[in-house]
Amino acid sequence: MIVRVTNRDIICQIAYARIEGDMIVCTAYAHELPKYGVKVGLTNYAAVYCTGLLLARRLLNRFGMDNIYEGQVIDGQPSAFTCYLDAGLARTTTGNKVFGALKGAVDGGFKEFNAEVHQKHITGQNVADYLCYLMEEDEDAYKKHVTPDMTEEMYKKAHAKPKKEVKKKRWNCPKMSIAQKKDQIAQKKASFLRAQERAAESYTKQFSMTIFQMKTINLWTAKKKKKKKKKKKKKN
Repeated sequence: MIVRVTNRDIICQIAYARIEGDMIVCTAYAHELPKYGVKVGLTNYAAVYCTGLLLARRLLNRFGMDNIYEGQVIDGQPSAFTCYLDAGLARTTTGNKVFGALKGAVDGGFKEFNAEVHQKHITGQNVADYLCYLMEEDEDAYKKHVTPDMTEEMYKKAHAKPKKEVKKKRWNCPKMSIAQKKDQIAQKKASFLRAQERAAESYTKQFSMTIFQMKTINLWTAKKKKKKKKKKKKKN
């Protein structure tokens, strides 16, 4: 289980090693959490837990085991997924965010371990305590955040939703066949040629207009010269 925490996102992946390289089985991101009700704090400890939970449910759903494992041990069923945490360059000290993702994955249906200490952080109670402190000490800073009573409910709702809706929306386009590719190239060529023809037509129109303008100017100057000559003859 790979966990990476960046400045703006949290990435959780399940991978296995091959000679050609690591093969990614499943992925979950923190920027998907607003869909499940978590609209703020997408890089804090509670968000890491939610991302780990979503990853576990998504993996079990892929292999048709999401109805068997819902975070508890089931006798007489296939073994739960066992994963080893890949923390990367993160320091694996007590309270590090990567362990929040691990706990979320375990609660989502991976192989279980006991972690009662995490409960306060998982429900965002530590955030609520901090907001209570702000309410007493600094009202201006408190107004910029959500209220303490909202945090626990928000995270509990977010924990329930991934168990129902886990499919990830794919944005990449499906691969085209050779016939489709050829058709697309032909369409692009035709549109390019049409654009070239329009440009040539507009250029010829502009050129003809300039010639017409020049002729009118020449006629006007010739008439002026004739008038001047007639005036001179009359004076003489």
